[in-house]
This record gives sequence, C-alpha cells and structure tokens, in this order.
Amino acid sequence: MMRQLMRSIRYLASDRGFLRAVGKLEGVVSKAVSLAMIVVVVVIVFDLYFYLVRDLFNNPFGFFSTSLVEILGLFLSVLIALEVLENITAYLQEHVVQVELVIATSLTAVARKIIIFDFGKSTSVELLALSAGIFALSISYLIVRNSTK
Repeated sequence: MMRQLMRSIRYLASDRGFLRAVGKLEGVVSKAVSLAMIVVVVVIVFDLYFYLVRDLFNNPFGFFSTSLVEILGLFLSVLIALEVLENITAYLQEHVVQVELVIATSLTAVARKIIIFDFGKSTSVELLALSAGIFALSISYLIVRNSTK
C-alpha cells in the first residue's frame, strides 16, 4: 500500500504525470461548468416564457405592457447564454479557446447592452466607454477573422 502510494506520488511529480492530472482536472471542471451553463440556459428560457405569458395575458389582452426593448433584451440573453455554452463545448472538444467565437459572443453581449441602454440615465462617459468597447471588439473580430483565412 505504501509502495503504491509512493509510486503514485513520484508519477505525479514527473512532468508527464502532472500534465495528465491537470488535463483530467481541466476536463472535470469544464464539464461541471457546462452543466451549470445548461441550468442557466434552461432558467433563462423559462424566465422568458413566464415573462411573455404573463405580459400577454394581462390587460389589455394580447398586448405587451412592457417595452419591446426589454423583451429583445431577454431574447438576446438566451442567445448569449447559448453562445457561452458553445464556447465551453468547443473547448471541451478541441482543448483550445476559439478566440473568434469569444469575440462574437462579446459582440452579442454588447449589442444587447446597446438595445437595453437607457440613454436618459447614463452619462456621456458611459456612452463613450461603450463606444470604445464596440470599436475595440470590432477591430479584434476583423483581425482574428482575416488572420484565420
């Protein structure tokens, strides 16, 4: 028993054993994060349906009492969650972070922010920061997209 434990410790101390252990841990963590993301997607979809049904059956019947902006924000939240899940599953399959996919997800999140952005309550600095973020993400996407062709 003690001999086997010492052999295992020596194996883990070697580069090969350590990298193998890290790879296994990485796989377990990625799968756990994927499961958590699936739960998030399901909760967001139920929240969206609950929101739509509640809003459609209130007075006046068949009309949304909330703005279309809020509803679009919820739909984009579902898309963003699905894209994050796709990022995780792509990592599980290839063990490489796909930068183009990450930037596209970020652009979707920024698009959601623009749609739900409250211009009346925001400052010019916030608007400038959002513009700089959009510009940086767009340039990054362009560079990554053109470098992979």
